[in-house]
Amino acid sequence: MKIGIITNLYPPYARGGAEIIITRLVTELLPLGHDVFVITTKSYDGLASLFPELEDDSTERVYRFYPLNLYHSLRDYRFPKIIRLLWHIIDAFSPLSARSVVRILEEEQPDVVITHNLKGIGLPISRAIRHAGFAHVHHVHDVQLSVPSGLIIAGHERIRSFPRFAHILHTRLCRLIVGSPDVVIFPSRFLSDFYHQRGFFKNSRMVVLPNPAPRMNQLARTHRVVGPLRLLFIGQLVEHKGIRFLMETLKTFDRPFELSIAGDGPIHDWVQETARDDHRLIYVGYSNLDRLVQLFQNADALVIPSLCYENSPNVIYEALQAGVPVVASDIGGVAELIKEGENGFLFTAGNEGALLEAIKKLDDRKEEFFSKAEAIHATVAEHKIDRYLQRLLDLLHQARGGKL
Repeated sequence: MKIGIITNLYPPYARGGAEIIITRLVTELLPLGHDVFVITTKSYDGLASLFPELEDDSTERVYRFYPLNLYHSLRDYRFPKIIRLLWHIIDAFSPLSARSVVRILEEEQPDVVITHNLKGIGLPISRAIRHAGFAHVHHVHDVQLSVPSGLIIAGHERIRSFPRFAHILHTRLCRLIVGSPDVVIFPSRFLSDFYHQRGFFKNSRMVVLPNPAPRMNQLARTHRVVGPLRLLFIGQLVEHKGIRFLMETLKTFDRPFELSIAGDGPIHDWVQETARDDHRLIYVGYSNLDRLVQLFQNADALVIPSLCYENSPNVIYEALQAGVPVVASDIGGVAELIKEGENGFLFTAGNEGALLEAIKKLDDRKEEFFSKAEAIHATVAEHKIDRYLQRLLDLLHQARGGKL
């Protein structure tokens, strides 16, 4: 099957879990004999960057161009709200990206097109795909089609980055412009319900398909090395991911522990400085999957202290695949992956006492959890990547069939 993938970011341009899933998908599809190409963005580099260019140093064919706008989406944090609002308006109405994408699609003639995050490459691309007659499957990763920032903070659900009328107008415009792809995939029931309640994708087939667990060189967790409770944080070092909340809360934890922190982000300097002053905190920096496997080997638990509503965090799949329990905020789609007391514990987001209580429960049973790594691993078996690929390919064939 010839598959076109369209996304605002694709490595080396990356921000979070969406890019991990897309890369994982491409890596798996190519060896199966599928013809895959990617259409994505790059930073502005003169007028020539406005026109798609085919990279010549990648296994899959990758077309990149700069979508004409005020800035590249990876630079949004540098600009004030009014500039970001104007950026969203341009992204919603600019036809240039859609024209560029359709020209590539008409040349490539894919059997089906999968779109991911379209904010930052151009929302009109969605309707342009269908108007050009291509089968269209859209994969939703976050709430950004309704909430411009993509963030809903626990306890502050009614607080908005922009005035209420701007949010209402934004939601209605996105709903109209994106329209109804043939199939829409949601990694969590939470995200599916979120968009259904807001009237999105009325004529689409909406499917909940949890993210795929990665293929990992799983290291044996035969016996736990004696020592303090070993906690692990993996993720972006930003306020809404809760790393500061976690580190500040653990200052009051009255039992021996170690917290290893893997990641990078805007508050990197604060994290590194705080870890330097507390021997219980170990900052290991950005880590690839191979390095994460090593970190998982001796960890008693992964902690996900998110303050924002999460979709279906990749790192949970990675931890469970490694046989490591998860202590996580009960927010968004997280609870759909955690079985209380079986493969981890949930706590109320942003509640220090609830977090400490969950960690204490884990500490009381750390030897037990370590000894049942295989049972924890089994809780993510239904999300193995082979099963995911089969379900995805079935959906692609169905979408394609609707166009024949």
